[in-house]
Amino acid sequence: MPALDAPLISEGTPLWTPGAELIASSNVVQFLHWLRDQRQLDLADHDALWRWSTQETAAFWAAIWDYFDVQSDTPYQRVVDRLTMPGAKWFEGSKVNYAEHLLRHEAVQPAAAIAFHHHSESREPGSCTWAETGRQVRILATQLRALGIRPGDRVASYLPNVPETAIAMMATVAIGAVWSSASPEFGARTVIDRYGQIEPKLLFVADGYRFAGKVYDRSREAREIAAALPSLRTVIWLPYLYPDKASPPVDGALDWNDLMAHPDVPRQTFRYERVAHDHPLWVLFSSGTTGLPKAIVHSHVGVLVEHLKLMSFHLDLKPGSTMFFHSTTGWMMWNLVIASLLTGASAVLYDGSPFHPAPDLLWQIAAETRATHFGASPTFVQMMEKADLTPGRTHDLSALLAITLSGAPSTPETFAWFYRAVKPDVWVSSQSGGTEIVSGFVGASPTLPVRAGEIQTRMLGMDVRAWRDDGSEAIGSVGELVCVKPFPSMPLRFWNDPDGRRYHEAYFQAFPGVWRHGDFIRINAQGGSYIHGRSDSTLNRNGVRIGTAEVYRAVELIDAIDDSLIVCCALPGGHWFMPLFVCLKPGCLLDDALIATIKDRLRKDCSPRHVPDRIYEVEAIPYTLTGKKMEVPVRKLLMGQTPEKVASRDAMMNPDAIDWFVRFAQESLDYQWRPSAA
Repeated sequence: MPALDAPLISEGTPLWTPGAELIASSNVVQFLHWLRDQRQLDLADHDALWRWSTQETAAFWAAIWDYFDVQSDTPYQRVVDRLTMPGAKWFEGSKVNYAEHLLRHEAVQPAAAIAFHHHSESREPGSCTWAETGRQVRILATQLRALGIRPGDRVASYLPNVPETAIAMMATVAIGAVWSSASPEFGARTVIDRYGQIEPKLLFVADGYRFAGKVYDRSREAREIAAALPSLRTVIWLPYLYPDKASPPVDGALDWNDLMAHPDVPRQTFRYERVAHDHPLWVLFSSGTTGLPKAIVHSHVGVLVEHLKLMSFHLDLKPGSTMFFHSTTGWMMWNLVIASLLTGASAVLYDGSPFHPAPDLLWQIAAETRATHFGASPTFVQMMEKADLTPGRTHDLSALLAITLSGAPSTPETFAWFYRAVKPDVWVSSQSGGTEIVSGFVGASPTLPVRAGEIQTRMLGMDVRAWRDDGSEAIGSVGELVCVKPFPSMPLRFWNDPDGRRYHEAYFQAFPGVWRHGDFIRINAQGGSYIHGRSDSTLNRNGVRIGTAEVYRAVELIDAIDDSLIVCCALPGGHWFMPLFVCLKPGCLLDDALIATIKDRLRKDCSPRHVPDRIYEVEAIPYTLTGKKMEVPVRKLLMGQTPEKVASRDAMMNPDAIDWFVRFAQESLDYQWRPSAA
């Protein structure tokens, strides 16, 4: 951690340059060669490729289809019917299956090749070969068909991050049923809010899990969820926490092990259900910190071509790669980890605390599995720094080639920590996208240099811009992240939104016909970018908008500050109140000297408008399960909304942290100015 009076690490400082060998062997350069040979397109570099991919939308996605030899029962009639949003239809006439492509490499992999490495607090470490993975998927898919699951039926999961969950997902998708997943750390009410919307016919449940050495029996929750879903016909029980227990948590549930005790189904005779361009693949849910979670529906063909592009060209995964990103089954990053299989790479699955029994556990797993690609959130890096870890010195990370940051804006200091503490020659990249597109808008390229804090590039096929409120482009300055042309992994729709009103309001209300994602972004002349936080949590200080990320970057460099959260509340008469909440390191006091230091730091490194009106010490900062600070719920609490309306405790990483803010909002005399709740 830099000293108090140390300057901030300069944004944009060069940290890494890819070598000629890495560039030449990268998947995206091989694609450039193919475009030259097969399409007579001579594109000089990544920037030229991006410009072509966004200017010639149909030609680019047709090239993706051909380059990866997408398997379809019938040829598509056209790549896209119209370049308008929402409503663009992709690859009409095609019939594909996403799971078929996930397991496509099974046929050419050596017998001992690994598809999944798995670690868990409840089991010994292990691995699953491609052949065994494919075998189990085919058995389970055949059993699901025998249980009456048909294309379009919803299949829901309440399972941890173990191979069985990946197998259940692939088996569901293989027969054309619609997958949806919730992590077992979610409480029953949160899961019912999700699955009650989609009316699943079959539910996978586990009996519990272990986290940080503690046992969490989920039998009661499983019974509550099953009882609240009248659409259910079948429950399949995975005896995970208590593998020797004979009775299931839900009466009449089928035992996973009994179901899998079935003759092998040969790969050559198994039939994947290839489905139409608008057939649902899965339903993913928004975080649900406020209100009923949005049920986001994606298509097989849209996600397939997007993930082929993302995993191959932006993450540079290939046979021999091993991808490890710590995630629960309730976050879209889990879907992306499984998508590694599209490239012939292996995936690492871990169920448990990232800091138990020691804070370097994930690095230990990365070393043991010879991970080539490691994923982390900036929040994770903060915890590594607090623990004073130097994984590059304590673990064999010689196989590690790339680090992917996702989940929150990354500062220059976050980048620098990896080069200082992990590996000086590793490719560190940051990505930004979301559950809505199950991918990224801006991200990485192995052919471009790494600069501190900078996201390397706009992703191929994503015509991303920064727009002002009037729809003009904010070149080199902060604006709303918009995408001005459609892309295949846009949601088909929201479930239970028949007229599309919620979908339209979520992304197209601000700029008709243009996707507004809800992030603030700044794009530089080289095409690199910086995310400045969510636009719905932006600090609007007397009409000047300030990104929360820049406040956190400055404040959390101060030695005494462990964590922080800032919000801005609108007052009657056009006034504003902007409090900063800080969590201090042990032994530190929020005295006048520290308050002056915080304000001086913000005034010097940001601007006078970044200086808060008041600073308060808190016990902890509340986070979502995906590691995002809960700025909007806290602001709503301070504006008078009830706790039940602003946040679901089951969607929080640390539910008790919100209690301080609830008490503060209800009791503090500082909030006599607060407007009464509507």
